[in-house]
Amino acid sequence: MIRVLLARIKQGYRTAAYPAAEPTLPERFRGAPHVDLSACDAQCSACVELCPTDALARRPSGLALDMGRCLFCDECAKACPQQAITFSREYRLAAQDRDALWVSDEFKRAEQKLKSELLRLFGRSLKLRQVSAGGCNACEADINVLGTLTFDLGRFGIQIVASPRHADGVIVTGPVSQNMQLALKKTYDAVAAPKIVIAVGACAISGGPYAGHPEVATSLDSILPVDLYIPGCPPHPYTILDGLLGMLGRLEHTKRTG
Repeated sequence: MIRVLLARIKQGYRTAAYPAAEPTLPERFRGAPHVDLSACDAQCSACVELCPTDALARRPSGLALDMGRCLFCDECAKACPQQAITFSREYRLAAQDRDALWVSDEFKRAEQKLKSELLRLFGRSLKLRQVSAGGCNACEADINVLGTLTFDLGRFGIQIVASPRHADGVIVTGPVSQNMQLALKKTYDAVAAPKIVIAVGACAISGGPYAGHPEVATSLDSILPVDLYIPGCPPHPYTILDGLLGMLGRLEHTKRTG
């Protein structure tokens, strides 16, 4: 017992200070994209043709990037001869509005707080049933890691529960394969109303690299009403955590440092 206590004292406090302080992100982290419209050559389509998920498109206002489709692979940035596309270290990417995931020129973080009635119900305690609807386990792993000592999701009153009967909503990963659609709908139906739906990762938001395949859905919001979109492939745990806390209005009065 003495050895256990000594080891605990030696380890010290391991839970990250976020959201009171900015998180420490890995050196290779790629966050919100930036499209420099002034540098972009309107006649060049190298990045558009290269993108494996059709995340880039020409709009009347110029080149735009859909974070809901983007895999954050950085290939478009490498292919652009004008270096008009870059990826920042901005990890706060979640949005309630699907259209808010489109980036043209400078990325602007969107409001993602729940409506007042839902906020009153779920603002202090939120239970979610996680559904892997055909995912590769990357997004699933980054949701699971939120329960570890570093992130300690439970300190915010948020828990992943085993049964939809105990949940306030579902958090969905994966491209929603045909084999998982019925199970997903049954899980959603088993959650008592009112309830929320959270789409995590490019696959759930848009089908990701599987978009257009006959065995997957077009997107999660073509099946269920989505309240929060968290883009990425996979999203970093801090991106997921920030989206959840922002949705619950838990970031408004938090002092940020660093």
